Order: sequence, then C-alpha cells, then structure tokens
Amino acid sequence: MSKQDYYEVLGVARTASAEDIKKAYRKLAMDCHPDRNAGDKKSEHRFREISEAYEILKDNEKRAAYDRFGHAGVDGAAQMHAGGFDFTSGFADIFDEMFGEFMGGRRRTAQGGVRGGDLRYNLEVTLEEAFTGKQAKIRVPTSVPCEDCKGSGGEKGAGAVTCQQCQGRGKTRAQQGFFTIERTCQTCHGAGRVIEKPCRTCRGSGRTHKERTLSVAIPAGVEDGTRIRLAGEGEAGLRGAPPGDLYIFLTVKPHRLFRRQGANIHCRVPITMCAAALGGAIDVPTIGGGKSKVTVPAGTQSGHQFRLKGKGMPVLQSAAKGDMFVEAVVETPVNLTARQKDLLRDFDGAGKAEETNPQSEGFLKKVRELWEDLKE
Repeated sequence: MSKQDYYEVLGVARTASAEDIKKAYRKLAMDCHPDRNAGDKKSEHRFREISEAYEILKDNEKRAAYDRFGHAGVDGAAQMHAGGFDFTSGFADIFDEMFGEFMGGRRRTAQGGVRGGDLRYNLEVTLEEAFTGKQAKIRVPTSVPCEDCKGSGGEKGAGAVTCQQCQGRGKTRAQQGFFTIERTCQTCHGAGRVIEKPCRTCRGSGRTHKERTLSVAIPAGVEDGTRIRLAGEGEAGLRGAPPGDLYIFLTVKPHRLFRRQGANIHCRVPITMCAAALGGAIDVPTIGGGKSKVTVPAGTQSGHQFRLKGKGMPVLQSAAKGDMFVEAVVETPVNLTARQKDLLRDFDGAGKAEETNPQSEGFLKKVRELWEDLKE
C-alpha cells in the first residue's frame, strides 16, 4: 500500500514555509495525541502519520530529498523505532517551544548557559507618592556574578566541556512504551556543558548570593497592582549566561481621607446643618497637599457632590488628570443646650413643614397614601 503524500498528511502546500508546517503539525498533534484519545486506534495511527510527515519536512535536508525523490529518498529515515526513528521527537520539540518558559521557566542561551531567573519585589506606596511619583530605594536579595571567576564558573579561567550525560543537549530522554519522557539534565542542569575545575567560591555556578540596593523610579499616576519591569536586574545566569529580570509589584495604601476610583478622587466632607441650610463656603483638602474653596448653596442635602475638575490623580504616562468629587455630609447637631433645643422647637413650629422639609413631607405623604390603599 503506497504512503500518503507528506504534504497532504499535514494539509499544507508543497511551497509551505517551515513556520506553516510547524503550525499545521502543532494543531494536528494536539487533536490526535493518544493522551486525548485513549484507546482510539485511528487517532494513534493518525498521530504516527503526522509525526512521520513532520519529522521529514521539518528537516531541510530530508525535505529536499523527499521533494526530489519522494518516499524513496527518505525511507531510511522514516523507519519505526527499530530503525532509530522517534515519532515523539517532533511533538517534544513543539511542547518545549510552547511551554519551556511557562511560569518563569528558564531558557538555554545559544552558548549553552541558563538564563537567570526572574525576581518579584512587592513595594507599598502611599496615595500621595502615587500622585507625585517618587524615587524609591529597595534592597533585593539575589544572585550576582561570582567575583573570583568573573561568572565563568571555572577555577583560574578553566573552561567548560560538553556534558557527557546529555551530549550537550541540556536534556535527557527516556523511553517509556510509546512515549519519550524528556527531562532537564541533572548533571549540567540544562546548560549542556560542565566545568572541569569548578570555582571554589561559587562551586562552578558562576554566581553567588548577595543583597543589592537598587533605585526604582515610581511614575506619577501608578495604580494598585501596577507592575514595573527592570530588565537584567534579576538573578545572574549560570556561568555567564544573561541575567533575568526584576518585576516590581506596587500596592497603594488606603488613605484616611481620600478614596480613589481610577483617576478620580472622592472625599466626604461634613458640613453643619446651618451651613447646609443657609449656604456658605468651605475649604476642602486636595491630594496635592493644598486646599480648594467650595461654595455650598443654601438647602444643600447630604449626598450632594461637588466636582473639582483636574484635582484628581494624574493619568499614568499622560498629561491628563482626573477630577475630585466632594460629597456633602450634613451633620446633625449633638450635645445641645436647653436654649438650643428651645430655639429648634421654635424654628420647627415657625414655618410650614412642606416648605422647609420637602423631602420628609413628601415621604410621609407617600406613606399615608400607601396606608389608604391598604384599607380599601
């Protein structure tokens, strides 16, 4: 029985690029993988077909031979396990590419070293500091290049040699039935190379632990949860590999007077009953440290908001600013003297309730109407 054309197996044109071939294989391999189709012989057979096709077409030399001579040009390379061919190797390459750096995983560099890990630092700032911005000093415990071996990991300039355990790949494979399990090499820790004479100070890693002091610029307008990335300020890489990054996660402390909502600031300001009834002016503080005068019209009720344009928080990486909203809270007098109580009684009986207290009278009217409806 003749084999199906490899390009047809993957569903790509003969002129498809290497990236197109990889994308097609990735999709098909995910759909047909035996782990997702347990006991399905058709899916297992299909997975073998697409794995064989990808193994040939991903290699430039094998693909050229296949394009020129067809299956006859690559039959020796497309044997099953008995011939040394591993159908899972292509899928392992794709899996490593997709998930190799997931959740902070480390990537090997072209020189065989292992990139340093990323670090996280939690920094708390006040609302005033978030308003103005600041230059913060932080102390970060991390790994730095070893001073004795200059990060090489070798004693007195000793170089690295290819790891015999993984043959320089940084990974080892073990066959378990149909599947190939791939792990980071435990001898070289993924570097692919080992030091013949390790540095006594860092024991061949090329780095030592140290606490560093860094200056971090906090821009004006940062919000709770803002993340700042400092490239190259993470852990030093193994044996001279590039360092990781440092991520600063900001938390803005709650304020005793102001409440933030995006770029806007809210503030509840108590005003006396007389000021609310007669009107006047009050001074309110602003987040910038100053104060603004707010005119309170006569008859102001609790909950009324006054808007101060441009008195809110700055918008991150913008010249714009939010607004400030001042909410009036009319305060009921307490600890009254006998004279004050008499004056209030005189005031209460001096006018018409529906004119001086329209909201209360309106509410009582609705209650009376409700009771009348219930009687019917």
